Amino acid sequence: MAFSASLIPFIFLFFFYLPFLSSSQLTNDTAVLTQFRYQTDSHFTLLTNWTSNNACSASWIGVKCINGRVTSLSLPSLNLRGSIDLLARLDQLRLLNLQNNRLNGTLHSITNCLNLKLVYLSRNDFNGEIPVNIGHLKRLLRLDFSNNNLQGLIPNGFFNLTRLVTVLLQNNLLSGEIPDFSSGLIQLNELNLSNNKFYGKVPNGMQKKFGERSFDGNVGLCGLNPLPICSIPSSPSSNTTSPTVISSNPSSIPSKRGGDSLRKGLSTGVIVAIVVGNVVVLLLVLLFVVGYVFGRRSKSSGSSCSGEKKVYADGDSVGDRSKLVFFDKSKVFGLEELLRASAEMLGKGSLGTVYRAELDDGYLVAVKRLKDANPCERKDFEQYMDVIGKLRHPNIVRLRAFYYAKDEKLLVYDYLPNGSLHYLLHGNRGLGRIPLDWTTRIGIVLGAARGIARIHEEHNASSIPHGNVKSSNVLLDSNGVACISDFGLALLLNPIQATARLGGYKAPEQVATKKLSQKADVYSFGVLILEVLTGRAPSLCPPNAQKIDEEEGVDLPKWVLSVIKDECTAQVFDAELLRYRNIEEELVAMLHVGLACVAEHADKRPTMSEVAKMIQDIRVEQSPLAEDLDASRSSLSPSNATTEDARASY
Repeated sequence: MAFSASLIPFIFLFFFYLPFLSSSQLTNDTAVLTQFRYQTDSHFTLLTNWTSNNACSASWIGVKCINGRVTSLSLPSLNLRGSIDLLARLDQLRLLNLQNNRLNGTLHSITNCLNLKLVYLSRNDFNGEIPVNIGHLKRLLRLDFSNNNLQGLIPNGFFNLTRLVTVLLQNNLLSGEIPDFSSGLIQLNELNLSNNKFYGKVPNGMQKKFGERSFDGNVGLCGLNPLPICSIPSSPSSNTTSPTVISSNPSSIPSKRGGDSLRKGLSTGVIVAIVVGNVVVLLLVLLFVVGYVFGRRSKSSGSSCSGEKKVYADGDSVGDRSKLVFFDKSKVFGLEELLRASAEMLGKGSLGTVYRAELDDGYLVAVKRLKDANPCERKDFEQYMDVIGKLRHPNIVRLRAFYYAKDEKLLVYDYLPNGSLHYLLHGNRGLGRIPLDWTTRIGIVLGAARGIARIHEEHNASSIPHGNVKSSNVLLDSNGVACISDFGLALLLNPIQATARLGGYKAPEQVATKKLSQKADVYSFGVLILEVLTGRAPSLCPPNAQKIDEEEGVDLPKWVLSVIKDECTAQVFDAELLRYRNIEEELVAMLHVGLACVAEHADKRPTMSEVAKMIQDIRVEQSPLAEDLDASRSSLSPSNATTEDARASY
């Protein structure tokens, strides 16, 4: 009896504090979500009932609980913005659905939620790599990271996720070789790795099980039909920056022809080899003569790189002729293949003509043929190309390769199929035009800002600018992601030439200094913002130049300030934007960003990193057009999840 009596105080304390322990734990989950709201719903207009001190009992929007702990967080299509790092503390989460928002940062935090079964994070702005410790989530059934900006390799941790049924990683920037999931992940029945940067051979079991559509849009892949035959290195570095010189010998180029065609080609090669062997001495003499003659003619015969073999390095050694220098081994080809490709002229710029070229295997590239870079010596030209080619960013058009000869210089870029911001804003303004909605506009502007900011940060010490910021140099890839083009071409000209022929929307100080600068880039970008807001084409002349050609557009900063001065701010905005509801505050906020960029004194302008941050902080309502687009692209998601998915969240 005495023993029992001695336990009474402890039993009393236990039952006395039990409610407080439970309440404390509950408060922790509620506190985490409250902080998450502060970060992602800064205007407090989205998660309207997240106001009580108990996330579970108050039935907060998108929140479900078991035993007082948050087990499900489902907040799709709410336009939330910010990081998800705080969610790492919700260690009882089974379902996490944040798809179709504007969340950013890395995904490392979710690996702390060891009970996760269903993860839907598609159509956001997440970047970085897939966490290497993703394998800790051993209860995971469905994983959707599609339509983000993820980079790097697929980590080996995936092989620990033996319960996986779905893996969706399409429309990212992932690279490396594809792991063979067909043997390790027996439950996996849906896989999509399309539109990334994977290379190498597709594992046999993978393509048989999941089909070719799971791998579309990865130009470096090869192996089984209908993919090209493998002839690329088996394990190139995913982020290689050292150039690789590839000869233009057509026999080294991957082909999509079938086996019969290859055998026929080989037989022809043997016959040719025998003939060449018989007349080798005479042929060598003829080759030198022909090479010399055509090299001399190439200077006067230049048109497009659409099929005629007319690009030679006049004055260079025979061994240096007909070579492309690549910065990325995921897709290589020879100069001869490039020259015989079908080509279409896309436009003429201040430094040359751009062509869309389709190679033998259907791969598309954009080729810029420089017309006035001839003063550059080979050594200087290659150094400049090295600066451009080593820069990697999702919002910068990638330079794949270059070709140098005395009288011909070619730059090979990724081809971006969705045109330029300039055309989207000003093209087809008549009947039948599809208006460019606000959500799309601000997304394009943000992408371009991030690209230019990356250039400025990378070359801050040397103060290398972009040098040609304008809407025609903002291109859209197959996913609608904005990429800045033409970086580094100003290096090929002296400062006076570069200012006269490039400079994009020129800053006031450029009239006096005749120099490009990063601060002038900021001014140019400010004009671009005003162009997006007003729908008007700006002038390329400096604001204080003596004469502005009316055909070149208006002095946008001056015009906007004059309208604001007359207290008619609403007249500033493009009529196409005024049909959307509840975006007035966002339009005005973006207008303030643009005006800050076009400050007359360069020192008063923000940096491009600051500009990108200001744009990112503007909350954008989802427009009707964007909703229709999302509906047409919908894939597996919690909205059509199975009964198994519903059960897995508990």
